[in-house]
Amino acid sequence: MNGKINRRDFIKTSFVAGSTWLASTAIPTQAINRLQASMDGADLADDGLLKGVCDIHLHCHPDSRERSVDEYSFMQDAMRAGYRGVMFKSNDFSCHDRAYIIRQALPGAECFGSFCMNKVHGDKVNPFAAQKAVETSGGLCRCIWMPTLDAAYQYQYEKRKGKGIPVLDNAGRVLPEVVKVMEICADANIIFATGHSSPEESIILARKAQEVGVKKVVITHANSSIWTMTPDQIRRCIDLGAYIEYCYLPCLWGEGSKMPQYERQSIEKFTSLVCIAPTRSFISTDLGQAVMPHPIEGMRDCILKLQAEGIPQSDIDLLVRSNPAWLIGLDK
Repeated sequence: MNGKINRRDFIKTSFVAGSTWLASTAIPTQAINRLQASMDGADLADDGLLKGVCDIHLHCHPDSRERSVDEYSFMQDAMRAGYRGVMFKSNDFSCHDRAYIIRQALPGAECFGSFCMNKVHGDKVNPFAAQKAVETSGGLCRCIWMPTLDAAYQYQYEKRKGKGIPVLDNAGRVLPEVVKVMEICADANIIFATGHSSPEESIILARKAQEVGVKKVVITHANSSIWTMTPDQIRRCIDLGAYIEYCYLPCLWGEGSKMPQYERQSIEKFTSLVCIAPTRSFISTDLGQAVMPHPIEGMRDCILKLQAEGIPQSDIDLLVRSNPAWLIGLDK
């Protein structure tokens, strides 16, 4: 999608086949009214609901997968909506260098990039690539993710041919190249994220990262699909100094959506997880898929759902504002 978000097309795409993510998740009246306004062509303005929000896990064009919006257009709309900051993620390409260019075109844009250790950078975790990412002009790479779509755990679970990229050796020890990336993240004071590692792998990574001295360890989408952690596993990671990321995407996919292969997470389950330790947690959308709602509309729906579930505003502020802002370096 180029230029301004075409919300009429977005709404039409979302409300298909009589059963959609909006209808099936019982959006509050305020959200329905807002989305109806979008259908009528109203502009997305800063009404306060999204003021100060930081979404630090979303996917945009350019990418090797189809996305709903490009990074530049998204940043324009995010600024209009009142967002404080954004960190883009691509499974295959760097986006911190593109954030540098976007900032030149959009003064005041607080956009950042990140870097995933997938096969485009080699068959194992690549410390050299990570080092170059943090040295790139502007210092806008604020997160190094362990392998995501190419993770060994995902390869094994999906029974894919070949081997994915490991983070542990056969004895369950963190590989030397992974430790090196941890050291790079510690020196740069940026996020070390577990990517698509298994829950148990993530706990081992969090323990090692604490030993190395990483201050910003993130357990990636601890509520999503095959990476879902138990409350006990979440608490173990928090005890090791990690921050827990919860993504709103699982509350939108599933039956009736265009990602029906996954089981939808109820808002009750979602809120029960995010309430375990709001001071050590944050919410991202993980949106941007061409067949799913636009990330800004997803974030709006998420906040409205949290409010409807009675989550204190102070906790919501921690989850979508303060904690992600600190993790990407907006707050010292």
